[in-house]
Amino acid sequence: MKKGIFLHQTKYNKELLRRFDMENCKISNIPKSTNCYLDNDVAGKEVEESRYRGIIGSFLYLTASRPDIMFSVCMCARFQSAPKESHLKVVKKIMKYLKGTLNVGLWYPKGTSPSLIGFSDSDFTGCKLYRKRTSGTCHIFGEFLVSWHYKKQACVALSIADAEYIAAGSCCAQAIWIKH
Repeated sequence: MKKGIFLHQTKYNKELLRRFDMENCKISNIPKSTNCYLDNDVAGKEVEESRYRGIIGSFLYLTASRPDIMFSVCMCARFQSAPKESHLKVVKKIMKYLKGTLNVGLWYPKGTSPSLIGFSDSDFTGCKLYRKRTSGTCHIFGEFLVSWHYKKQACVALSIADAEYIAAGSCCAQAIWIKH
């Protein structure tokens, strides 16, 4: 476009919904409920592993232009080895969100001042299975989102301050890498 670049995967998003029979589903406003807690669900009913992995792989490809689903997708990706119905329910919630946000993408306008800004955060409760928190960072260059990630922290933080310090360290490391 004359005013900048808009990256989106609308066509791929529609194909994903069609491939997994979700093109006629209802629309959701959020990719994952905030009170939704995922665990191994040992007593839950198993679902087809290859289908679940296919959906997660498709989501991971979509996160190249959709940082808004990154956290939810990464949480679901942790359970690819033995997915249960509870995990598939969350995956379907993400697809319902995608149906309502088909045209969402990344906008890169022309002519902005070059300055690098980083943001970091960690979740409050963490993973109850391993007691590790999840960190998230994003970096904005001018007005452009150039880097983002969510990752389970490598060590157990004993306090919220520790978890935030680990997330800030990850953000700084990424900023140094971008500058070089």
